[in-house]
Amino acid sequence: MAMAHILVLPMPAQGHVIPLMELSHRLVDLGFEITFVNTEAHHALVVAALQAAGGTSAMAGIHLASISDGVEHDEDRKDISKLVDSCTRNMPGNLEQLIAGMEVAGRPKVKWLIPDACAWWSFEVAKRLGIRVVPLWPASAACLAISLQIPKLTEKGLLDNKG
Repeated sequence: MAMAHILVLPMPAQGHVIPLMELSHRLVDLGFEITFVNTEAHHALVVAALQAAGGTSAMAGIHLASISDGVEHDEDRKDISKLVDSCTRNMPGNLEQLIAGMEVAGRPKVKWLIPDACAWWSFEVAKRLGIRVVPLWPASAACLAISLQIPKLTEKGLLDNKG
């Protein structure tokens, strides 16, 4: 029996999925039950890659799930501002529905959410549902440090909305 059910949620962008998937595998090794949530577009890519590799053995112990990011045209996923805007507007409700649906289906209650720190909107969903949150920053520490300074740089007039 798994120790606890953890939902892992990467931001649907290049370089964000693999670090959270690696963490998920390590957590499975420790006895946790993992549900890894991708957007529908990324989910289709993962499933296709697994089938091309000859099955789903690479995902042993990890349940794959998907929710819509709300992006209407695949081309818009290449525009980070359109992707982030759509994710922020559409994914909170879809995540909440997924979690409720898992419980109705008899899956163990989600105890922890490990979201990509860029999926900040998921923190409020978890709070509403009584789920503990441990965000993960998949990029380098230097990138995080710079990102945290942007408000100060904007305030001092060194950056504007055009960079």
